[in-house]
Amino acid sequence: MSTTETTRTRMAAEVAEQPEAARRTLDHLLPQREALRDLARDRRRVLLVARGSSDNAAIYGRYLLEVAAGVPAALAAPSVATHYGARLDLSDTLVVSVSQSGSTTEIVDTQQWARDCGAATVAVSNVEGSPLLGAADLALATRAGPEVAVPATKTYLTQLLALGVVAAALGPQDRAEQSEADLRRVPDAVAGLLDGDVSAAADALAGARQVVVSGRGLLLGTALETALKMEETCLRPVRGYSYADLRHGPISVVGDGVLAVLVAAASGPLAGAMAELADDLHERGARVLGIGGTPDFAGRCDVHLAGPDLPETVEPVASIVPAQLMIERLARTLGLDPDNPRGLAKVTRTDR
Repeated sequence: MSTTETTRTRMAAEVAEQPEAARRTLDHLLPQREALRDLARDRRRVLLVARGSSDNAAIYGRYLLEVAAGVPAALAAPSVATHYGARLDLSDTLVVSVSQSGSTTEIVDTQQWARDCGAATVAVSNVEGSPLLGAADLALATRAGPEVAVPATKTYLTQLLALGVVAAALGPQDRAEQSEADLRRVPDAVAGLLDGDVSAAADALAGARQVVVSGRGLLLGTALETALKMEETCLRPVRGYSYADLRHGPISVVGDGVLAVLVAAASGPLAGAMAELADDLHERGARVLGIGGTPDFAGRCDVHLAGPDLPETVEPVASIVPAQLMIERLARTLGLDPDNPRGLAKVTRTDR
């Protein structure tokens, strides 16, 4: 594909469909909060099961459940079920399985293992009638519509919304109305980001010798998804780190020729730390490409993409949009087809 080709890619079209996909998903899932509360009654913790992009959505879900809902949450290691066959007491656990297709065998099998261990199960998928939804105690079917491009865009964003609904249902009921209002702001925020100019960001990435991506807290999943999408779609090796992991060693290899992509929050307790990280990376010789964050953070970046005007709890749902647009543009700049990355398919098999 030529860098001058004007034909719109399916990936770009599906990114543009996200405001309506978000509205449909919220309209469908918010009424299920009472059923979620009933299912989770007497369950003290949540275990999230996912792989790939869905795993990055689950990272957001883990932070949101603990920060906003006050519910202990963790990410499952599916191989504990599928290969080791460990028997755990999950009688106090709500297991939430997340899969775009709902057909990834490893996730379907792990959900069944969790039920056999006593868990109540919730499934999040974009495909009605999928094995994962059909076998769960409660099915949360997102309403992204068919996704043709291999890279997950609108299915990923609607997964985040589904996890936001789960957190709203399990959180304090005196905050239920505010939680719904915050979620309802997301579609318009996404629409407001679709016309952003990402050309300078794509050019900076195309010329970088090495790329690292970092985020912190509720935005960590967005940072890791940005790194994953860049690898999948643009065939570039990219390392995604939490802020803390980057600080604890890997930052020592940052220097000239490195472009650091920092995904930052516009508010909250971790916003200031990302601005300090931008300064530290500059001192080591790196260039910084920022997404979102505070005005102070934006001013410290070499290239900056605006993020959404949303509360920190739902900001990550829309923060992925500038990254999606940037990566689609980067793929075309590199002469690649973002709709059909080499060696990937919509349904993933973990083991051959």
